[in-house]
Amino acid sequence: MYTYYVYILRCKDDTYYTGITNDLVERFQQHQSGQNRNSYTFKRRPVVLEYCKEFDDVIHAIRFEKKLKG
Repeated sequence: MYTYYVYILRCKDDTYYTGITNDLVERFQQHQSGQNRNSYTFKRRPVVLEYCKEFDDVIHAIRFEKKLKG
């Protein structure tokens, strides 16, 4: 059984990125290091973790993320 996290990052240009992961520490490090050149956060680093919420069910996490994104 996994734990899932919905998280919001604040980028250096004061925009926000919302995502979902089952490894918050690793995913944050990926954003911060610029591991994916095509990601939204790549040119907006450094990022700050502003919010995260934990879920036991991936379906609930996905629904919550979609709700946040509108």
